[in-house]
Amino acid sequence: MQDHELAGLLAQEAGNLLLGIRDQAVAEGWPSYHLQDEGDRQAHRHLVDRLAEFRPDDGLLSEEGTDDGARLEASRVWILDPLDGTRDFGRSESIEWAVHVALVEGGRPTAAAVALPASGQLYGTDLSVAFRPLERERPVVVTSRSQWGEAEVVAAAIGGVVRSFGSAGVKAMAVVGGSADVYVHPSGLYEWDVCAPAAVAIAAGLDASSLDGMALTFNKPRPVVPGLLICRPEYTGRAQSSLRW
Repeated sequence: MQDHELAGLLAQEAGNLLLGIRDQAVAEGWPSYHLQDEGDRQAHRHLVDRLAEFRPDDGLLSEEGTDDGARLEASRVWILDPLDGTRDFGRSESIEWAVHVALVEGGRPTAAAVALPASGQLYGTDLSVAFRPLERERPVVVTSRSQWGEAEVVAAAIGGVVRSFGSAGVKAMAVVGGSADVYVHPSGLYEWDVCAPAAVAIAAGLDASSLDGMALTFNKPRPVVPGLLICRPEYTGRAQSSLRW
């Protein structure tokens, strides 16, 4: 199985597992914190076990795992967010959560997938093309609920409007899917938040970078990304310029 196929398979499997856990939680009346904990734990365990089966010699960095630094010596490293948007997952009516699976070689992602299980969508580096957005009066800039300031700056620069919702993967795939035009997150994110969504966006023909336009690199000793900008190419220059202080 090729790496692209494996990334998609694992993201979809983990997503289906999470849907089953949430169905069980609703049927049995679990409190939200228990649902969140079980989702994180079981999705992580599933992905780790499957990678041990399919790619036993590769390194691993997961939000829910222990980082012993061994990944820094590996030539191939899988970066996982088994449940991106844990808080949203804990609300049974929410669809704003995702699964991220990415393979990094030489600091760059070479295969990735993002699953949006509650809406039945799977995006990957071998299958996603950025959709032409529907005709709309103004471009849409998406951001986190707590990150409005810089998003408003970008929106003003491109004549757009700001919307906030969901996890990093959900917002990034909104740009890939054509329901948004720019995703900006001005503060730090962990690599597992960014790696798969950025890889899928780039493979789909979008631009993804740090806020200053620098290329994103992964599997660093301190796995943090200092901000993220994903754009349709026609907005990249103005968005980056607006964020330079």
